[in-house]
Amino acid sequence: MAGLSCGIVGLPNVGKSTLFNALTSNLAPASNYPFCTIDPNIGIVEVFDPRLYVLSDLSKSEKIVHATMQFVDIAGLVAGASQGEGLGNKFLANIRETDAIVHVVRCFESSDIVHVSGKVDPISDIEVINIELGLADLQMAENSIARLEKQVKARKELVPVLESLQRIREHLNQNKPVRTLTFTAEEQEFLKPYPFLTNKKVLYAANVSENDLPEMENAYVQAVRAYAEAEGNAVIPICAKLEEEIAQLPVEERKEYLESLGLHESGLQRLIKKSFDMLGLITFLTTGEMESRAWTISKGMTAAEAAGKIHTDIQKGFIRAEVVGYDDMVAYKGRVGAREVGKARSEGKEYIVHDGDVILFMHH
Repeated sequence: MAGLSCGIVGLPNVGKSTLFNALTSNLAPASNYPFCTIDPNIGIVEVFDPRLYVLSDLSKSEKIVHATMQFVDIAGLVAGASQGEGLGNKFLANIRETDAIVHVVRCFESSDIVHVSGKVDPISDIEVINIELGLADLQMAENSIARLEKQVKARKELVPVLESLQRIREHLNQNKPVRTLTFTAEEQEFLKPYPFLTNKKVLYAANVSENDLPEMENAYVQAVRAYAEAEGNAVIPICAKLEEEIAQLPVEERKEYLESLGLHESGLQRLIKKSFDMLGLITFLTTGEMESRAWTISKGMTAAEAAGKIHTDIQKGFIRAEVVGYDDMVAYKGRVGAREVGKARSEGKEYIVHDGDVILFMHH
């Protein structure tokens, strides 16, 4: 199943649905994922990787399997959601399970599209949603603290957990997100069962109009960028309307259309790349006659852990990994050529995998 999921939030009329529809028209066919009943608000998107096509040609692979990302369209978040307004609680449960948040912010003027509060003000929009997320977290902290206070008399080991939660509560009460607190490694470990929303990384998707192409810059975008930098988050300007148009085109015509507008890649691809960076993810590749495939892992993972992504048996029986960098793979026309010039390295369990490593695992 997709190892990575982003929840998409945004006020009504900011272009969130347009963006989600554009994302999911690039849907990975659900039939590739056994046992997954796709909720109407969940889209599994393929992470397009041009390297796979090159490897597939070298290996004469029968098929190509891209890495995937899951996007969850979090139903209209409105002021009062944490009190159960709108689809309040269901929405909050949906978003707790995601790895990161993509927050769509309206950065365009339009007489056709009414803004919820009557004027375009991206910072105030961001704050409406952040307050809701903060209130929901505060409620979770309060409930957890109340429960732990009862248990702590009998279980002394819960004292540090309680103290951390009290510190979080105090921080939230000052309207500050959990992600601006620092935790020790030990604290991070015991806070894992508490998925605070304001602790998730946020990528702001600044939705601009087609008049802002190709630069996608305007005063609103700059305001959002300054706001995001102050909280250590990233911004990606995107034109949801354009993404929707691209999504309707046959794949082979998309690149040409983008280039005619002075753009090199779709906003969707930039959004996915940025999400990968933000979550500290990289891709390693495997290739052979059966398939050429991309696998998503966290930066810093060892060869043995990467093997486990393919199958636990490969991790258990790990002997060694033969690693060829993608560029060498191309330069020497495949693994055999890379071996001949000594570019195929034999690595052990502890080897740290790099993005673009093309790996062959030996195991018993």
